[in-house]
Amino acid sequence: MKKWIEEGAPITFWLSGFYFTQSFLTGTLQNYARKTQIPIDTLSFDFYVIKPENDPQCDITKAPEDGCYVYGLFLDGCRWDNDDMVLAEPHPKILNYSVPHIWLIPKEQDKIDKTRHLYECPVYKTSRRAGTLSTTGHSTNFVLHMQLPMAPEHDQKHWIKRGVAMLTQLDD
Repeated sequence: MKKWIEEGAPITFWLSGFYFTQSFLTGTLQNYARKTQIPIDTLSFDFYVIKPENDPQCDITKAPEDGCYVYGLFLDGCRWDNDDMVLAEPHPKILNYSVPHIWLIPKEQDKIDKTRHLYECPVYKTSRRAGTLSTTGHSTNFVLHMQLPMAPEHDQKHWIKRGVAMLTQLDD
């Protein structure tokens, strides 16, 4: 925290490192709401998975104008295809895959393109995928849903049947 105060916030955030991840996400939306004078309850995140090398949309050496870059997530039940930038079937005997950096982009809910071919991927803190409801009304394990691109031949049901989710930490 001292480094954040003296040098400013980091350019990218290790999402797995937050104890109460929802407060960080809410803070990101709140910063955008204050900047744009838009009510926070009308905002949500759009998601952009950043190509590991030379992404024309993002320069992760500089903080984004709005939102934040996060890393440290793992896919469970599928893998990320860096060539096609979509979810893909896992390779045999590999259970989890690292996810590239993701840009969380605050937007008004009605301005998020809902026609894209995306999987609504749940993000959990642990692989147990169960938690209890805390006094804040949040699950102790579920973090949020992230919309991830999928190949045209797949649909939501395809990935749901495989139990695909993202995790902030692995069991081993």
